[in-house]
Amino acid sequence: MTDHVLMEDCGNYARITLGRAVLDRASQLALQDLLKQSAGRYAAIVLTGANATFCTGIADEAPADPALARFSRQGQTWVDTVEAIRKHPSVMIAAVNGAALGEGVSLINACDLAIAAEDAQIGLPEIAQARYAETAGPSTQLRILRKHASWMILTGRPVDGRTAARWGLVNVAVPADRVMDEVHAVAESVAKFNPVTVDWSKKAIDDIPSHISDWTAALEYGRVITAVVQNQIGKDKVTPSKF
Repeated sequence: MTDHVLMEDCGNYARITLGRAVLDRASQLALQDLLKQSAGRYAAIVLTGANATFCTGIADEAPADPALARFSRQGQTWVDTVEAIRKHPSVMIAAVNGAALGEGVSLINACDLAIAAEDAQIGLPEIAQARYAETAGPSTQLRILRKHASWMILTGRPVDGRTAARWGLVNVAVPADRVMDEVHAVAESVAKFNPVTVDWSKKAIDDIPSHISDWTAALEYGRVITAVVQNQIGKDKVTPSKF
């Protein structure tokens, strides 16, 4: 655990704050641990940065303690971190309060929803370092149009929150002083929904069109998801108190 990654109980949802702009291995493992602890406890989890920065990358370092390697898949701690966010049962909301560069964009892409400050700088500068954005690049290409992804990857120039919203990289862009108010409203709204419904809806969002591209099959899948949700809710009337 590290003081650079902190979780706050906000009642119906939790807020995780990244205390440093660049996440080292210890911070990544701490974030993974908080995500495991919070699974099933909150309807939504807000991920944000401290001060005026969201996240500007990760530290490329080997674990000081070889035992830490057991927490990652073939040493890919960052991939594990991003996947832990993407697969979390809570609705993950990125509150992009400031600069999101490099792998910071991966965090936005892994979250279900994203609200950004209008003037937040969001970009993939890796090409200037003779590198391809190995995690943020692919995840961005899966999220936005090719020309938009090409602009970010091939020019290395950041876009602001307004442009990111137009391109579909984030959902909404608001003035910087309103980001947390907007996020709070969204998190509180999500918290009112049945957690089983939210969980299965997240699954459907991932599966369609990732694995189901046929129109008829997709509609049938939607009916199956609804039947499963109603069946589970009917069998289990107990709703976790945090929801």
